[in-house]
Parts: sequence; C-alpha cells; structure tokens
Amino acid sequence: MLGEKIKELRRKDKISQQNLADFLGVGQSAVAMWEKGKNNPGYNTLVKIAEFFNVGIDYLSGGKGAKNAYRIPVLGYVRAGVPTEAVEEILDYEDVVLSESELKNTFALRIKGDSMSPRMVDGDTVIVRKQSDFASGDICVALVGTADATVKKVIKKDTGIILMPLNGNYEPLFFTPQEIENTPVTIIGKVTELRAKL
Repeated sequence: MLGEKIKELRRKDKISQQNLADFLGVGQSAVAMWEKGKNNPGYNTLVKIAEFFNVGIDYLSGGKGAKNAYRIPVLGYVRAGVPTEAVEEILDYEDVVLSESELKNTFALRIKGDSMSPRMVDGDTVIVRKQSDFASGDICVALVGTADATVKKVIKKDTGIILMPLNGNYEPLFFTPQEIENTPVTIIGKVTELRAKL
C-alpha cells in the first residue's frame, strides 16, 4: 500500500512526519493520513515524495492493488446521471494516482461560482469518486432536477437532506424524502480531493 511504503521509507531514513511535510509544503496531518491509508497524495506530490526518498513512483505504488498515475478528464458540466456518459465538454485533464478499480469510478469537475468559498473557489478542480452513499457532512456532487451538477456539503437529517453551501451569502437547500424522490435529488459522488488554482 502507498501509505505503508511512505512510512517504511521515512522510518528507514529516520525522517519525522513533520520533516517530510515541511519538504512537501503540506501539513503533518496530511502525511499521517497518507500513512494510515485514509487519503492519498496528488500526483505532483507523489513525484516529490519519490524524489525525496530517491525511489521511483513505481516502487511507491507497486504491489497488489497498485496505484498508478492516470490522466482523467475535467468535465465541464453534467446534464444527468453518470458524468462520464453525459459530458458536454472536456475542459482539461488532471493527473491522479489511483488503482485500476478506483479509476473506473473517478472523475473531475471544475468549480463554477462561489457558493463553496472560501474552501473552494471559481476555477478550482475537484476529484470525485462516483458513489451514491455518503456520510453526513461529506462534500458531494449532486444533481437537483435537470440542473447542472452542484458541489455542496450534504447533511443528513431524519426529515431529509440539506445541501449546505460554505459561503454564508447562499441559503442552504433542504429536501424532504418526497422531494428527493420527485425532484429528483441525486448524489453522484463524493469529493475526495481539491486542486486549487494558483
């Protein structure tokens, strides 16, 4: 596993998580999450890790269930259902490090608007894992009726769900179970990574 390889190399060279984090320009908590297998570094960061330990990317991502570098399209907007089958245009490509099985269920979207600022701003890109289930508080991509995809924090309630913007200038959207069915409101996937523009 990628995280185990990073931990193994770090301990072998007697490097602390903080030292590695400082070199990569990330928080120590990010390194801890990688090593626990709860998150993965982006492609550019993976390259830096390989350089730091003087190993190849193949070594870091090798073995059963290997994670390799792939290019995935950044989709413009989605009309309905499955993003990879309803693409209006491809805006760009992003390099990601995934297993082959993860690749089949991963896509990227460009953020439009400021309802999720300051965390996500217009022009940022999100990497999304296609799934319909989610935990309350996850940031997800949702389709509301026939509108374009929207990225919101989704909160589960006994009486329905709330699509919560992070920008206080926007109102939360509440949907009862009946409205979820009739509108419909569909969760397409969970945001797994944010790639901010410079």
